[in-house]
Amino acid sequence: MRFLPAGDLAVSVEFGEEISVEVNTRVRALEFLIREKGPAGVLEMVPTFRSLLVYYDPRQVGYDALCAAVAELVPQASTAVLPPARTVELPCCYDSELGLDLEAAALRLELPVAELVRLHSGAEYLVYFIGFTPGLPYMTGMPERIRLPRLETPRTQVPAQSVGIGGSQCCIYSVDSPGGYWILGKTPLRLYDPEAPDPILLRPGDRVSFRPIDRAEYERIAAQVEARTWRPVIA
Repeated sequence: MRFLPAGDLAVSVEFGEEISVEVNTRVRALEFLIREKGPAGVLEMVPTFRSLLVYYDPRQVGYDALCAAVAELVPQASTAVLPPARTVELPCCYDSELGLDLEAAALRLELPVAELVRLHSGAEYLVYFIGFTPGLPYMTGMPERIRLPRLETPRTQVPAQSVGIGGSQCCIYSVDSPGGYWILGKTPLRLYDPEAPDPILLRPGDRVSFRPIDRAEYERIAAQVEARTWRPVIA
């Protein structure tokens, strides 16, 4: 582990070089401990795969003092301190019109489309962190059998709520944006809703599963989401 200055208003606490559940768990545990213990001067934190960026007010605490305060919490940063993870069920329509790459991905993997859908929706995914765009989750847990390198030529725009895979990761586009993931389907739920009391649906550490739905149910749920009468299944 090491501390690195990030400009004059933040410190990056790095836990390792690799992307792994173990390293990311320590990152999330340290963020939780800092929120609970409330070291002086901390303004905001941004977790990533393997590090935690801690913004601070230099008028309240100096760089060295902040690093010392955070270092005292690091030995406690483990699964044991984290609260139970939320489980979130997301409906997903694996439809050739919404899943822009569903058939191409199945062909590349030498799988029937139905088997690709079964494997993707049958897994449980862990949200490493939220980034790139507001509310976009970087998730691990994808079955080895359906891993694909990202698209050689990324799209200039992917529709919001598209569910994609690339490499060992799964993601859901939270807004219309460029992207290089293979799009298998689409969820009718909004990952980012700036008008909602809690604008970001998913959180780091969430356990996510996908429930396959047909196009009729997709349209029904989408209408309820638009009317703000739909409540996601979160435990």
